[in-house]
Amino acid sequence: MISRPLIWLTILTLLPAAASAGDWTQFRGPRGDGLVEEGKLPERWSEQSNVAWKVALPGRGWSQPIVAGNKIFITTAVSDQEEKPRRGEMGITPGAADSRQHLYRWKVLCLAADSGDVVWEKTVHEGKPKFGKHRTNTYASETPATDGEVVVAYFGMTGIWCFDLEGNQKWTKDLGAFPTQANWGTGSSPVIHDNAVFVQCDNEKSSFLVALDKRTGDELWRKPRDEKTNWSTPYLWKNKVRTELVAAGGRKMRSYAPDTGDLLWEMEGSGRTSLTPVGNDEMLYVDSVASFQGSPGRLAAIRAGADGDISLKGNEKSSDAVAWSIILNSYRNASPLLYADCLYMVEQHHGVMRCYDARTGKVNYQMRLPEATGCNASPWVMGNRIHFLDEVGLTVIFTPGPEFHHIVSNKLEDEMFWASAAVSGDRLFLRSIQHLYCIRDPAVAAQK
Repeated sequence: MISRPLIWLTILTLLPAAASAGDWTQFRGPRGDGLVEEGKLPERWSEQSNVAWKVALPGRGWSQPIVAGNKIFITTAVSDQEEKPRRGEMGITPGAADSRQHLYRWKVLCLAADSGDVVWEKTVHEGKPKFGKHRTNTYASETPATDGEVVVAYFGMTGIWCFDLEGNQKWTKDLGAFPTQANWGTGSSPVIHDNAVFVQCDNEKSSFLVALDKRTGDELWRKPRDEKTNWSTPYLWKNKVRTELVAAGGRKMRSYAPDTGDLLWEMEGSGRTSLTPVGNDEMLYVDSVASFQGSPGRLAAIRAGADGDISLKGNEKSSDAVAWSIILNSYRNASPLLYADCLYMVEQHHGVMRCYDARTGKVNYQMRLPEATGCNASPWVMGNRIHFLDEVGLTVIFTPGPEFHHIVSNKLEDEMFWASAAVSGDRLFLRSIQHLYCIRDPAVAAQK
């Protein structure tokens, strides 16, 4: 007769490994907020110092690398004809080639975290794109997601694919192809929660939010959205009242019940957004802009437990459901960072950052980050230090709090850096337009 402890040991051995505490499982990390609780990064790095490895990546992609154990997963779209994105190109670029006429290969790569070597590589689709994109965008701008059992790679309107960690395809699904604003393309990333994969698809024709079974790809629920094109990633807000699935929008910011898709609350927005919300036990912070030319937009702090239509009326700046709100005249592409009662937001141009008191909305300070250009990558916190990566590979590191105290700025090669960072233990992964970097202190690595 087999003993009960041995039976349980056998069962646990056969079960797939769930995501560990040091994994970076989705856009902005395991909680979607850019906060890292464990590990230690080197204070300084450069092309000559504390770069454990640097590998060339095929094709183009602004998707963030994700990490499960010793495996990195990253997506890319490869074409021999694609023009290289250039900094400073905003709006509709005159004379830009129509990318829909080019042949592409959409790929999922798995790399070894300790070396950067390719573990496996899958080409999920080949052909011409179904939709256009802005010259600075890519056809692999959506960050994949993992829970330690599966990896879900979403390529916008090209389709969604699910693999196990060994590279075996579990399922694939075509969610449809729809026009986006000015043919700028897509960018919203998938999120995994329990056994569901959430995808937000806001476009110019038929917007929706959908939940798929992570094991089969079957639809669990789908909700139409009265929205135009947005690029925000859904955010799972675990607050003191409940867990909510927040889908930022331009016309309305909305919160849904993750299990059913039922609408919990909605709040009028300003027009468009590419920012993912962020929150804590008490409040959620959402943002949108009227257009992408620096027009006004409302930043608002929403209290946990909101219900129904919580839109502000007239000149209202707060209500029972909204703790505070302000109107900003700038364009933000990097998602906000919430840490130690401060909310940090950075503009896409010139590296101008604002630090707010997260409880009141009061501006603690506003300044240009030292030596920084514009920022598209979202910031992160590790070791009680805040990190902002600008678009040419400069990482500005400073202490949190209502006053700015600069620690150091670290510069890599002068490439485009629009992808957000990933952190796993004592490793930092930064993706440029051509390379993936692993930043690591060799002294710390030698102790392991």
